[in-house]
Amino acid sequence: MKIMAQHLKEIPDFIHVPEKQLEWLIEKSQIESFKPGEYVFQKGDVVDKLSIILEGKLEIKFEQNGNYKVFDQITKNRITGLLPFSRMSSAMGYGEVIEDTEVLFLDKSFFKEMVANHYELTESLVHHMTSRVREFTKNNVQSEKMMALGKLSAGLAHELNNPASAMLRSAKALKKHLSNVPEKFKKITSIKISEHEVDILNNILFDKINNRPENNMKLTERNEKEDELEEWLEDHGVDDAFELTETLLDFCMDIPTVEEIHKAIGDHNFPNAIEWIENVLTTEKMVDEIEEASDRISSLVQSVKSYTHMDQAPEKAPTDIHTGIKSTLTMLNHKLKKKNISLEKDFQNDLPKPKIFVSEINQVWTNLIDNAVDAMEHSGSLTIKTLKDGDFIKIEITDNGKGIPEEHLNKIFDPFFTTKSIGKGTGMGLEVVQRIINQHNGDIKVISKKGKTTFTVCLPII
Repeated sequence: MKIMAQHLKEIPDFIHVPEKQLEWLIEKSQIESFKPGEYVFQKGDVVDKLSIILEGKLEIKFEQNGNYKVFDQITKNRITGLLPFSRMSSAMGYGEVIEDTEVLFLDKSFFKEMVANHYELTESLVHHMTSRVREFTKNNVQSEKMMALGKLSAGLAHELNNPASAMLRSAKALKKHLSNVPEKFKKITSIKISEHEVDILNNILFDKINNRPENNMKLTERNEKEDELEEWLEDHGVDDAFELTETLLDFCMDIPTVEEIHKAIGDHNFPNAIEWIENVLTTEKMVDEIEEASDRISSLVQSVKSYTHMDQAPEKAPTDIHTGIKSTLTMLNHKLKKKNISLEKDFQNDLPKPKIFVSEINQVWTNLIDNAVDAMEHSGSLTIKTLKDGDFIKIEITDNGKGIPEEHLNKIFDPFFTTKSIGKGTGMGLEVVQRIINQHNGDIKVISKKGKTTFTVCLPII
């Protein structure tokens, strides 16, 4: 294939490059042809040539645990390979040809001459390199954010489903319960008692409601109490007493309490009165359940707002690190519960507030905590510790999982490196983490052995 300067002018980066400089590029380069299935480059190959795709198409693939994932496609008029002032040394992936392809190669031995004598050509290639790095970085961060969002949204849906279902159940039960009120109201109006006796009932009832005691009875003790209370109620004229005992004991209304009620209003009025009391307590319990579920949903929504830093300007702001960590733990709570992970938070009080990009730092906690959970077996242990260290704050995230093999420790922050199986890791999580920490002029280190892995993040206070 014979290539002319006019052909290279079709490449957007070369529009303003003088033809003589493009002719020099063509003269110093060589053109090679590739068939489908062949590789223009493979992982580990030395990158020592500028490459321009003149015709055809190739796929950029990266290997993860023996499997290959397509990252990008390179087509006609795309510039790739080594560029002037680039520090790229070896290929991280594979360039597999999928159509008949022609590639122009310029060896790096000509770069000094190009920089010295061909300013516009050099400028266009350096500009292309910075654009490539910027686009690569943006895509990586966006991809990792989408993966994190997928994990969190799945967990959030799970966490929201429980209180939402509880609210629905309680609301339906309350509606059914209230439909029986007219019949019970008829019974209560038939009671003939004095104001003093009504006051006694109200005092007992609302003391239990307003000062609801903690009910910590074990199951066997609870069953025994219910049987004893049921027998006592039946002995004092209450029909279907088994329907009342659960709610009465929920509010710790045991035999001594119902004896006090019986003594106050007498044998004749007692059955109707105790049914009315149980009815009020049941309503109270259902409203409490709805309120508790609503609070849980509100708390989750607040955690989401805190995690994503909604309604806040995307700029650094003095922030309590603990807030982001706690919000992240809320988002990932389903994973902790699923694997029965015990969590220990060793947070220093009055920790200084560093200036950070909140949503980005929260992404750091997401990746590190999520990786820690994945590394642990069932019933593992996770410890998160914060402390002030000079002009920095340190955050240590420690798990008792399988550890990181020594031969992998110096690679874990490399792009596309992952020890997870295909589909479970992009190999970009820790690379993004390191980039975010660097953006904050901080530092991240890892120490690992079997049974203990600690990631330590240092962030400057000022």
